[in-house]
Amino acid sequence: MGRTRRPQTAAVTVEILVIAAIRIVGSLPVLRWPLAGGVLAILVDLSDLLLRDTLDLGGVGDYQALDKWLDQVYLGAFLIVALRWDGRARSIAIALFAYRLLGFVIFELTGERAVLLIFPNVFELWFIVVAALGSTRVGAWSGGRSLFVLVSLTAIKEVQEWALHGARLFDGISSIEFLELVRQRLTGG
Repeated sequence: MGRTRRPQTAAVTVEILVIAAIRIVGSLPVLRWPLAGGVLAILVDLSDLLLRDTLDLGGVGDYQALDKWLDQVYLGAFLIVALRWDGRARSIAIALFAYRLLGFVIFELTGERAVLLIFPNVFELWFIVVAALGSTRVGAWSGGRSLFVLVSLTAIKEVQEWALHGARLFDGISSIEFLELVRQRLTGG
C-alpha cells in the first residue's frame, strides 16, 4: 500500500481553483437543508474526479491531498449542523468527526493512503442517517442499536476506503472510462 508521492511545491492552477470553488459552494446547502444538502455535498465531492478528468486548466498535482483538504469543508459544514443535535446523535457525530480529523492529520503528515483505512469517514454516513431520521429519533436508540448501526456504517465505509485507498481500484482508470464501463454494462454494448 505504498506511500503517496507528494510534490515539494504545489502550484495552484485555475483547475484547482475551479474544483475548490465548486466543492466549497456544494458544501453550503447542508447548513440550510441537512439531508438534501448532505447528499448534494457528497455528490459534489465525487464530481471533482469528473472535473479533474475533463478540465484542462493546469491540472491537479496531488489529487489525494487536494481532495482530503476540500473534504474538510463539507465535513466542517456537517459538524456545524451536527452541533445543533442533541444527545447521543450529537455525541457520536462529534466523536466520528474528531476520529476522521485525526486520520486526516496523520495522512497529511505521512502521505500514506492506508491511514485512511484505519480512519474511515464514518462521520459522513452517520450524518446522513441522522439527517434522514432526525436526532431525536436516533438519540432514543438503545446503545445496542446505535452500536449495530455504527458497525454497519463502518463496514460499508471500509469497503469504499479499501477500494479507493487499499486496493486502489480506480487509480488506473479515469472517471470518464469508468462511466463508459458502467454504460456498457447497463446497455450490454
